Amino acid sequence: MNLSGLFIRRPVTTTLIQLAIIIFGIAGYRSLPVSDLPPIDFPTIQVSANLPGASPDTLAAAVATPLEKQFTTIPGITQITSTSGQSSTNITLQFDLDRNIDAAAQDVQTAIARTLRQLPPNMPAPPSFQKVNPADQPVFFLTLGSATLPLSVVDEYAETTMAQRISMVNGVAQVNVFGAQKFAVRVDLDPSAMATRGIGFDEVQNAIDTGSSNRPTGTLYTKDRSFVVQPENGQLFKASEYGPLVVAYRNGSPIRLQEIAHVYDGVENDKTGSWFADANGTRKIIYLSIQKQPGTNVVQVVDSIKEFLPQLQDELPPGIQVGIRGDRSLSIRDSVHDVKFTLVLTVVLVIFVIFLFLRNLSATIIPSLALPASIIGTFAAMYLLNYSLDNLSLMALTLAVGFVVDDAIVMLENIVRHLEMGKSPMEAALDGSKEVAFTILSMTLSLVAVFIPVLFMGGIVGRLLHEFAVTMAVAILVSGFVSITLTPMLGARWLRSDTHLKHGRMYMMMESVFDWGLRSYGWTLRQTIRHRAVTMAISGLLLAATVYFFQVIPKGFIPSVDTGQIQGQVEMLQGLGFDSAVAHVRQVADTIKQDPNVLSVTSNLGTGRGGANGQVNLELKPRDQRALSADDVINELRGKLNAIPGVRVYLTNPPAIRIGGMQSRSAYQFTLQGANTAELYEYAPKLEAALRQIPQLVDVTTDLQLANPQVNVSLDRTRSPRSD
Repeated sequence: MNLSGLFIRRPVTTTLIQLAIIIFGIAGYRSLPVSDLPPIDFPTIQVSANLPGASPDTLAAAVATPLEKQFTTIPGITQITSTSGQSSTNITLQFDLDRNIDAAAQDVQTAIARTLRQLPPNMPAPPSFQKVNPADQPVFFLTLGSATLPLSVVDEYAETTMAQRISMVNGVAQVNVFGAQKFAVRVDLDPSAMATRGIGFDEVQNAIDTGSSNRPTGTLYTKDRSFVVQPENGQLFKASEYGPLVVAYRNGSPIRLQEIAHVYDGVENDKTGSWFADANGTRKIIYLSIQKQPGTNVVQVVDSIKEFLPQLQDELPPGIQVGIRGDRSLSIRDSVHDVKFTLVLTVVLVIFVIFLFLRNLSATIIPSLALPASIIGTFAAMYLLNYSLDNLSLMALTLAVGFVVDDAIVMLENIVRHLEMGKSPMEAALDGSKEVAFTILSMTLSLVAVFIPVLFMGGIVGRLLHEFAVTMAVAILVSGFVSITLTPMLGARWLRSDTHLKHGRMYMMMESVFDWGLRSYGWTLRQTIRHRAVTMAISGLLLAATVYFFQVIPKGFIPSVDTGQIQGQVEMLQGLGFDSAVAHVRQVADTIKQDPNVLSVTSNLGTGRGGANGQVNLELKPRDQRALSADDVINELRGKLNAIPGVRVYLTNPPAIRIGGMQSRSAYQFTLQGANTAELYEYAPKLEAALRQIPQLVDVTTDLQLANPQVNVSLDRTRSPRSD
């Protein structure tokens, strides 16, 4: 039985099959999403709860602990971590990779509902949760600022116009707004004025709640018509409208809010902010980060947002400027472009090597056609499997180039052997393909079998390499099919016997080089057989050197990549005032901005965990415009930033894949756990101090922050007007 006989005798059918493979492959290639790595979805849910005024200890005991006890009953949870700060607590639940995130969300919602009765009754709202993916990083960053308009106005346009409209772009999953400055009327009470008039805080609160409302007031009915009663000034919006509110009556006279408080227009949270620093200076901004939906084309999503930005800019007031702070698609474009270039260069080199050995143009073209057919046909299978064009899948295709051409060369060489026996091209193709068709089939299946263990590999590594293994296997299978169909068919019609041809000078020169190589190999083979002891000794030394270098070579999970983005955490003195924290963060940003490798710096400042927490995000210049890599920039800035008094800055190069739902200031985390909280609080600083003494470790820090200054108040309940 000849597997190739049908395709040799039916050239039109064979050609149409190959054209179909190429056409579907081109269509699949145009539809494939582009990314840096295969998508890895970590089923992670984050639960948040707020209790205004509560200390971290109170939140951990009264809120986090009951929730964690209930969450432990949910199947599939691999890790529960909670972080409690002043007035808020966050619990991160990480599930097995095979756990359905939607089903897990339903279990989490049920667990929260069961715990509501155990939580403090004065919580303003029940705990909320959201599905997150730690491995999914923002792909696009925007800044909004204005030199003439208040930042509260800019924030309103950012949240209502920009964020909502960008969220409607195809492929966008979420738009986060940082440095929010929502407009609000602020009331600063004067305790002395309140005490003089005998007014309590509860009276002021009730007066504000009842004095500004937009409740329905009813309908007025007359004999002939009915009128809806709508108060024109029921809802108050400005500080000037709140000032005249009557808080209480004393001696028949009204006490107005403006008499006992300073009422002014401000923002909801004046202890947070974002700044943008570049060559043009530093300015306060609203900062937007955009995340893509899983499996979407990063490059296409970013391009769609960029096309949409001019329309959004036209809808904004002229005084608001929109800027692009970062674009992750640039590094993805560059990396994918480099891999594509490597793939094309590999194909060209392989074809060139084939020509050097065959020294026949028609014989070179035949196996060379198996390369594009196999590679392009693989794109169709990748599209059907919902894969993406990323570094790993393209690397698989690059490595597959050497495999896919082997089958075609084996088929071609056997046909040429029969052709040199004096047979016609058709007879040589039929007889030669009959002899090696099953051999090629067995070679193809054997190569595919090598990647079967990778297909069934579990965990993160299995998820990461699954696309690589399948892409490689599909390329090998397509090449095997092309080698037993297209290659013998073309050989039957393009090959001609060159036995009687007179070869040129180039042919004879290459022939002499091959003869010299054959003689050299024969000499070395005879020497190794003759001196067996020396050969075995050299082999033993090579084996020992391999073991040694395997032990001393640096090891890691994923290589560090340079995407042009650096993230940093600014740690300051606990209990530091907001104005002082702003000065420290601005000093850090100014120091970073002076580095010649940095293009811009975005800094954020908010309060939490008992102290002021600052973040800095660095956008580096394009790789060809700076002398240092991202890791080298971090090493260069570390000494300068830590020399700033009162702060410690922890810069990290974002990894290609972020593992774990708990964010950290450093690249590695060490968890200290125990049943006794007091012992944990005692030994955590000791462990931190011991780790700082290890010279190989840098940026050692802890998330335990209990040194925030506090005021302890002892209530005299016998003299308090209210005992509850």
